[in-house]
Amino acid sequence: MTRKRPNILIIMADQLNGTLFPDGPAEWLHTPNLKALAARSARFPNCYTASPLCAPGRASFMAGQLPSRTRVYDNAAEFPSDIPTYAHHLRRAGYYTCLSGKMHFVGPDQLHGFEDRLTTDIYPADFGWTPDYRKPGERIDWWYHNLGSVTGAGVAEISNQMEYDDEVAFFAEQKLFQLARQQHDTGRRPWALTVSFSHPHDPYVARRKFWDLYEDCPYLLPDVNEIPFSAQDPHSQRIYMANDYERFDITEEDVRRSRRAYFANISYLDEKIGALLDTLKRTRMDEDTIIVLCSDHGDMLGERGLWFKMSFYEGSARVPLMMAGPGVEPGLNSTPVSTLDVTPTLADLVGISMDEVLPWTDGENLVPCFSGLQRESPVLIEYAAEASHAPLVAIREGKWKYVHCALDPDQLFDLEADPNELNNLAADPAHDDTLRHFTEQRWARWDMSRFDAEVRESQARRHVVYEALRNGSYYPWDFQPLQKASERYMRNHMDLNILEDSQRFPRGE
Repeated sequence: MTRKRPNILIIMADQLNGTLFPDGPAEWLHTPNLKALAARSARFPNCYTASPLCAPGRASFMAGQLPSRTRVYDNAAEFPSDIPTYAHHLRRAGYYTCLSGKMHFVGPDQLHGFEDRLTTDIYPADFGWTPDYRKPGERIDWWYHNLGSVTGAGVAEISNQMEYDDEVAFFAEQKLFQLARQQHDTGRRPWALTVSFSHPHDPYVARRKFWDLYEDCPYLLPDVNEIPFSAQDPHSQRIYMANDYERFDITEEDVRRSRRAYFANISYLDEKIGALLDTLKRTRMDEDTIIVLCSDHGDMLGERGLWFKMSFYEGSARVPLMMAGPGVEPGLNSTPVSTLDVTPTLADLVGISMDEVLPWTDGENLVPCFSGLQRESPVLIEYAAEASHAPLVAIREGKWKYVHCALDPDQLFDLEADPNELNNLAADPAHDDTLRHFTEQRWARWDMSRFDAEVRESQARRHVVYEALRNGSYYPWDFQPLQKASERYMRNHMDLNILEDSQRFPRGE
């Protein structure tokens, strides 16, 4: 008799800092639903994104491939249709696959293995956000991040992103009820529903009910106060400039309000997740469903004076990863793992042959880790998007993190002795052997000159195509769920600076 395959519910947050999940959510976070989920989950507190930016991080999460392989280098790089994702693998195995929410697909393929999408995306699907390595340091103000999210932090009862996530949650719950009605039908297929939220991604505005939870929070200031610009590493300096920091005077109160709103939005997200899990329980599907909680990347939250992502520092590169349900043994495993590992792990949990999956992934199956084993290989990270002038790569192995960019001095951190990454050991002769070990790994895994050339060629092609397609009659690639989606949320004919404020109420509080 063939074993009944479990359903799958993947819950993805956006910009959720993994350092706040040392073993499930930190004790001081007001997240009862996430804490209850953590209690029955396999928990990986040292999980890393494959790339600390939305589109490349999400493409890598779905495909289990690094950006150098998916060619999704930045937030305007096309995700090629011929790259298998977990949605393809599951659909081939008989699953119904569905997405509610954000996945930041760029290009005319807006499904990538999903049979259904319930909402449009929150960000544009075209090439308009393409960086340009030929113009290092250029700011494209109408879409690049700036620190207005920090100076504008506060309370709002509705915003662009709240409207989006309210819709994502509504349609996801609606879909769960729909799937519940079908669960006893003859010929019913198991389902895999991905629910992908935009929170707690900036702007740092939150509803009053969640904001008030953190009035006396003792964690409203970062552990590492702002480091002078001259003392920052070169890539952090580039991030400062890309975020237009010179135009903003960030006060301690701005930092407190921004972090408070961010924590509040984790609680907002917790409420949404709680409703999904309650719907699962009320429809009697909870015991037959594997649940995965992850994020695409983190948020620096003012540590070192840095905000948002784009960095290999822990706040930006580390993300939560929790799994629960059939075949998953609850417990804590501190081995470094990757978001690349989710695709092969899901395949194994539902009985898909690894022979059919492993050729298409750079990740590893984490099922052995449920029994306390360690991930076999180092964790690899790549970045080749905004604020970079050449690709960056990182290796996380044991207690070490190694970072390389052809333009910069190498970085080497002992994360056990130096969790805040303040002491770069790369130039310390006492660690020459360790640096050599990682340098040899980097030589074996990456041709940095080739990587750089491929990114530059991709950017140059897209600049030509984008200019051409915006001239004359324009047909948008944005997913249209039977509504005029290209006029909703964020599109490339809108100014991000105007949009966020115009979409919140009350404004500026």
